[in-house]
Amino acid sequence: MLKDLIIRNRTCRRYHQDRPVPLDTLRELVDLARLAPSGHNRQGLKYILSNKPGLNHRINDCLTWAGYIKGWKSPPEGEKPSAFIVMVRDMGVGPMLAQDQGFAGMSILLGAVEKGLAGCFLMAVEKKRLSEVLDLGDGYEIQAVIAIGHPKEQIVLEEIGADGDVRYWRDEQGVHHVPKRSLVEVILATP
Repeated sequence: MLKDLIIRNRTCRRYHQDRPVPLDTLRELVDLARLAPSGHNRQGLKYILSNKPGLNHRINDCLTWAGYIKGWKSPPEGEKPSAFIVMVRDMGVGPMLAQDQGFAGMSILLGAVEKGLAGCFLMAVEKKRLSEVLDLGDGYEIQAVIAIGHPKEQIVLEEIGADGDVRYWRDEQGVHHVPKRSLVEVILATP
């Protein structure tokens, strides 16, 4: 059921780095993004796939992970993702609507969860530096990076506490807690 996939689709930041994600799997995930809705049907997103350790390392060096967790810029060695999908805007296609990134990203992430994988949609990207790493030509602009791998962490959802704090956190056992607003709080009106 879709709700189960959405609940299991948590932002994952620790992976079994030694378990590869085949290139064919990345292609299948991008195919889901290709089929997703696109504003004005422009389909201006393109993708760069990586499942090679050397390139993965260079991509990861251009990312900042887990902004709410102090002093944690990246997963440690052995817990990094084994694949990345770099989402790129083709400037020649015309203006792109911001929701295209969300439609495509969610399609990729839900597909990953369905395959027993996990992911992280990263927008804290050193875009100029990553463009150089990828030798990305003029006419293309990096939009986001999606980390993909076999999850190594436990993530739990919980209702936001009385203090209203939305920041995720890790407990002493390394369990990642994600506060979510209640359904009553997000529905403003009903007929």
